[in-house]
Amino acid sequence: MTTYGLIGYPLGHSFSRKFFTEKFEKEGIDAQYLNFEIPSIEEFPEIIKNNPELRGLNVTIPYKQQVMQYLHNISEEASAIGAVNVVRVRDGHLTGFNSDVIGFVNSIRPLLKPHHKKALILGTGGASKAIRYGLEEKLGMETAFVSRHKPDGSPHKGGDVRRTERVFTYDDITPETLQTYPVIVNCSPVGMYPHVDECPALPYEAMNENNLLYDLVYNPLETLFMKKGAEQGATVKNGLEMLHLQAIASWKFWEK
Repeated sequence: MTTYGLIGYPLGHSFSRKFFTEKFEKEGIDAQYLNFEIPSIEEFPEIIKNNPELRGLNVTIPYKQQVMQYLHNISEEASAIGAVNVVRVRDGHLTGFNSDVIGFVNSIRPLLKPHHKKALILGTGGASKAIRYGLEEKLGMETAFVSRHKPDGSPHKGGDVRRTERVFTYDDITPETLQTYPVIVNCSPVGMYPHVDECPALPYEAMNENNLLYDLVYNPLETLFMKKGAEQGATVKNGLEMLHLQAIASWKFWEK
């Protein structure tokens, strides 16, 4: 049977398998979608080797950058983003794409107002790369990353961000920052199930109706990040529509 799947670790939070299984059943597609929960990216070649019927994979936390070393080709846009979340498999030949940017841009665009010119990106992992690309290259916004640490050349400090990119720590964020950067996109797993009582450390009391909070997390549907923003009058949205839109884009990449 033709197989598609998802690699990442952990995968308890993911809705992708349910989404594609329902799609296959509804459309009469003879295929299955499997979760490949691997604790190390070094196990990735074994997945390819042991599943000859595999035609495509989604890639999630924490492998959107690490998987790139195993690919034979990477699309121009995914290369520019610096992260891959879709892999097309053809006779052992692996091609990487990024559908996160498609899903995100199409999901957030209807919420943007004229004063939404600058955005904070919480987190510096693979998903944040697609968000930065979408905000800057597709939507014309100025961005800054927010990390637990300033980048100092170590992959554990400030994530994988270029030194030319503006990076705040959470301690740097003031009420004034939230007005200068009214759009805030959470690309970190903070607040994801089962840690639903957690949220990024921001001065939420300084938010107002000018702020737009977008959380890539979709389980739970309302994160504490979103709830705290909404209580101050901010517009909020979770990542479920982005998930659906990027999944549809993934299917198009796989079927090319």
